[in-house]
Amino acid sequence: MRLLKQFVPVAVVGFGGSAIMGAVRGGALLTLLSGVAVAALAVFVYARTVRWSERRAPVEVAAQGASGAVARGTLIGVALFAAVIVSIAVVGGYRIGGPGSPAAAVGLLGVMAAAAVTEELVFRGILFRIVEERAGTWPAMVLTSLLFGLAHLLNPHAGLWGAIAIAIEAGGMLAAAYAATRTLWVPIGVHFGWNFAAAGIFGTEVSGNGVAQGLLHGVTSGPAVLTGGEFGPEASVFAVVAGLLLTVVFMRLARRRGNVVPFRRGADATLAR
Repeated sequence: MRLLKQFVPVAVVGFGGSAIMGAVRGGALLTLLSGVAVAALAVFVYARTVRWSERRAPVEVAAQGASGAVARGTLIGVALFAAVIVSIAVVGGYRIGGPGSPAAAVGLLGVMAAAAVTEELVFRGILFRIVEERAGTWPAMVLTSLLFGLAHLLNPHAGLWGAIAIAIEAGGMLAAAYAATRTLWVPIGVHFGWNFAAAGIFGTEVSGNGVAQGLLHGVTSGPAVLTGGEFGPEASVFAVVAGLLLTVVFMRLARRRGNVVPFRRGADATLAR
């Protein structure tokens, strides 16, 4: 099956890269370079496996226009998380406790780049894209969103609500970003921008992985439904609403561009080639 032919090599790069980056933690520049290297290797492996298993050019990771698409996505991700953190701050759930660590923030650039690229290649580039061919856009979005949420249950401070929130706000939003643009660079940028804003700028916990030291020392307090509790702001009701709103925007754009694949039945499409 081409799904496995693509999933296994990219997953190996992702897991191997995580192990390597865990080993070099502590050196900001080395962490940055390692993260960028893992991200680049993952894209290379994905492109090669798609060429091999599907006999086509991997246009969804084409180099032309990549930098602009990633930049647009990153701005969207940063702006969206900033709106969430401002909303939490307005109700008294977030405050700046002081300056953070610029060096640590530099290292987080690499960590978040590797995470965003490998996760988007697996969940949107492989799982969503191939399931969409078989079943249509909406079933693919539901299935991959659930899987994306479940994957986050493995994080140290994760809980059921955190996984549900991630499935709703991020799984749907990132799949919709791909559906609207038919390039993986935009969801990669949104994913990276959101995560880096959370940890690297505002100094909050990301998906239950532990409080990160970024440019600011962020302090959250108050009801978990507003702040996200131990899981971080992604489990806040504000994040869920923001993610849903952006999902609607992307899906309306996808429909306008004719990018929504209708529901399919039977054997008119297949996961294997």
